[in-house]
Amino acid sequence: MKKMKTHSWAGLFFLVGLTFWGCGGAPRKIVVLDFAEGRVVDLSITEKLTGVNDYIFFSLPKKSQFLDGYIQGVVTDYADNPIQGVVVRAVASAEGQESQDQFDTGEKALAVSSFDPGVSDSNGFYRIRFSLPIVDGIVDVRGKLAYNPGWEEEKSNLGKAYEPQMKQSPFRLYYKEKTGMIVFAEGIRKVIVAPVQSLAGSTAAAPLPGTLPPASSPASPKKKKENAAPSAQSEDNLFKGFGFGP
Repeated sequence: MKKMKTHSWAGLFFLVGLTFWGCGGAPRKIVVLDFAEGRVVDLSITEKLTGVNDYIFFSLPKKSQFLDGYIQGVVTDYADNPIQGVVVRAVASAEGQESQDQFDTGEKALAVSSFDPGVSDSNGFYRIRFSLPIVDGIVDVRGKLAYNPGWEEEKSNLGKAYEPQMKQSPFRLYYKEKTGMIVFAEGIRKVIVAPVQSLAGSTAAAPLPGTLPPASSPASPKKKKENAAPSAQSEDNLFKGFGFGP
């Protein structure tokens, strides 16, 4: 009888442990349908303190769920070379009115969307960290991406800066917890093209309108002559010192 009791208790502990492991031990896959196409990565769901629930004799802290992750992209020049040190910012401009109505006035200050600016590394990659409140199982945030927004001040202060081809672009980030669907959509993207023409077709057709990408201007012939003149004079002075001059 004692052995049977021992086995029964062991089986009970095994079942309880298996139940707890199945409920919270294994990591939960929060993204099943990825329509962001690699722009939104490293997603996780966290809980944060957003208020207090007051009862008759006591009060308890109120927690809300947030969707955390990163928006990533690449910064290059016109020749597709990666550029380091370019700042990219994301600013939320509008959230669903239904999601805002779920929070009291004091809780809205804690349950808001937050974005950390990203800076491109040596490979041109940037990552913008975000934390967005989940309301009724949905995240729906609209905003704007600003590319190197302080380039004009940097140019005036340092004399040089990277002017972005596109200053800013609207975006919308949508996530549905029930289906595990994540969507990141951007507005109208501006594409710049450069006119090119073969030598054979230069006389047969009129040139295409447009300008080429900015390039460093070559040194003028006058500057080359001015730079060459001192070297010639120095050579004359050198030979005159040895008595070879006239």
